Amino acid sequence: MAKHEADMDLLWNELTRLSETGELRRLSCAFARFIASLGAAPPSLVLASSVLSELEGQGHSCLLLDDLAAGPATLLGWEDEGWKLLARAAGPLPKTAQGWAQQLAACGQVWEVGAFDYDQPLVLDGDRLYLRRYWRDEMLVAQAVRERATKVREVDVRDVRGWLDVLFSTQRASEGPDWQKLACAIALRGSVAIITGGPGTGKTYTVARLLALLFATAPEAASQRIALAAPTGKAAARLKQSIDKALGELDDKVGSQLPLRELTARMGAARTLHSLLGARPDTRAFAHHRGNPLDVDVLIVDEASMVHLEMMASLLDALPPGATLILLGDKDQLASVEAGAVLGDLCYNAQAGGYTDATLDYVLAASGEELPSEFLGKAGALAQQTVMLRHSRRFGGPIGQLALAVNAGDAVRAETLLRAGNAEKNGVRWIENAQQQHVLHLAQSGYGSYLDVLNTAPTAGLNTNHEEWVRQVLQRFESFRILCAVRDGEWGVTGLNDAVASRLAQAGLLRPNGEWYVGRPVMVTRNDYGTGVYNGDIGVTLPDPARAGALRVYFLEGDTVRSVLATRLRNVETAFAMTVHKSQGSEFRHTVLALPRERGAVLTRELVYTGITRASEQFTLVSPPGAVLAEAIAQRTHRTSGLRGMIAPSAR
Repeated sequence: MAKHEADMDLLWNELTRLSETGELRRLSCAFARFIASLGAAPPSLVLASSVLSELEGQGHSCLLLDDLAAGPATLLGWEDEGWKLLARAAGPLPKTAQGWAQQLAACGQVWEVGAFDYDQPLVLDGDRLYLRRYWRDEMLVAQAVRERATKVREVDVRDVRGWLDVLFSTQRASEGPDWQKLACAIALRGSVAIITGGPGTGKTYTVARLLALLFATAPEAASQRIALAAPTGKAAARLKQSIDKALGELDDKVGSQLPLRELTARMGAARTLHSLLGARPDTRAFAHHRGNPLDVDVLIVDEASMVHLEMMASLLDALPPGATLILLGDKDQLASVEAGAVLGDLCYNAQAGGYTDATLDYVLAASGEELPSEFLGKAGALAQQTVMLRHSRRFGGPIGQLALAVNAGDAVRAETLLRAGNAEKNGVRWIENAQQQHVLHLAQSGYGSYLDVLNTAPTAGLNTNHEEWVRQVLQRFESFRILCAVRDGEWGVTGLNDAVASRLAQAGLLRPNGEWYVGRPVMVTRNDYGTGVYNGDIGVTLPDPARAGALRVYFLEGDTVRSVLATRLRNVETAFAMTVHKSQGSEFRHTVLALPRERGAVLTRELVYTGITRASEQFTLVSPPGAVLAEAIAQRTHRTSGLRGMIAPSAR
């Protein structure tokens, strides 16, 4: 007993030291103490609990026992010596995954799947250790997706073929299968469909035609209940705007055959997932769930790569069994900030196709598209409902070529394209061995456009022009953005926001006076249901025309302007610079990506790719040492998850 207590003291001392030095979250140390407080806890359980909590903070939904046996230093982003010190303090540890499983299964705080369930906080499922709620979420998502993927509806292929020929009647420039047309045919027959592809591949263009197809082939088109949603307000507004534009173009094609404008007008605005599900203050539970399902026949979710595991579980739980779920997203973008990489798990091998003979026969009959034999396979039911769009209208230029090189892991090609680039002439530029002043110079030039409009405010009392002025300020601000890989330091969001504000003030373009000032751009960092603003919303602080001296923050959703008194917004931060994570779902005419001096776990290929693909016309990379880029491209994001194996056991 004395030796056990001495060993535990050593372990707690080492965990405390790591949390004080910042190598381990204080929350992870506290969680390990909570687990130990529930009953007898050997050092191996305390150690596994702290590692599991730490990985959850990095987006992993579980801990692989193989990684635990090998020493998860790399996975944690630690130096190997840090893990050795911790393992030494814990005493003799299992050397194999099987040994870890045996020790953990014997602990009262762990439920081994298949044994009697006492509602323990940790779950051991085969070779994976979970926090119970993440295991429950993965099980729910896997079961719901499996059931939906196997529900294949009978469709009139001749009717579908006729409508698809009308909806896709324009001549295509690319050769090979029309993946957009094919995606519509596949999505029509199932209760779940995944359409993935990079920027410019036409995901919303495709879904607009799918909507028309759904209305055209429905027994009662007028009664179809279709909802649009996205993880953020910005992404939701862009989704609705893009689909409305595409549907407007389709209206002329279908003519009197289908009252498209009348039917689509009933869909309403796109909403955030929180709003759709009925988020409530002070609780993680939503108003809509299995007992109170959503009132929809078809739900379309854009930017699905941003949907974390818990949200996807809530969404599937609230979706009626007979409804169709259509997920849109780029599987190669950054995963959600919170735990899970759901879209990546669901369509991890989409580029291979893996379609069965039955799927190929259906696609040919329903769309007239013949798939090459290279896409033939037996990848499972979900693969038959997944389509990857492969031809991009934007990826023909230098920005697209750069994104493709990064996504392929070709650092040499990426560096060659950047060094040959000129942002004004061909859209890309690289400032190597940069100083912060380079970013500030770009900021003064890039934000000059919105500041020019800002400083030509309508005369007081002439409020008829106020809304149009506000709209112009917001639109101009959205044309340029600085993206960062990290939050802190000279090259992080905090440092650059302060520096940019100071630079613009020195140039006489802004007049900061306290926390709130005219022209201050802000990002909402927390959902606020009282004011109707959500995490990720971006607005600009401007004078209130109705109250002299008062300030309001104005937000743009599509073409609609809304505002909130600045003093009512508590959870905001200045937004001249933002993280790449927060930029997902947005597009800027000119994007500046600022990389830090040192490579860390956060600096990955997916982050660089996502930053590049936020730019529509110009992309500038700013990096202190040039080697950071190659190191980032070489490092792929890895999220440990059991979801893929739960959906298709053979993939485990």
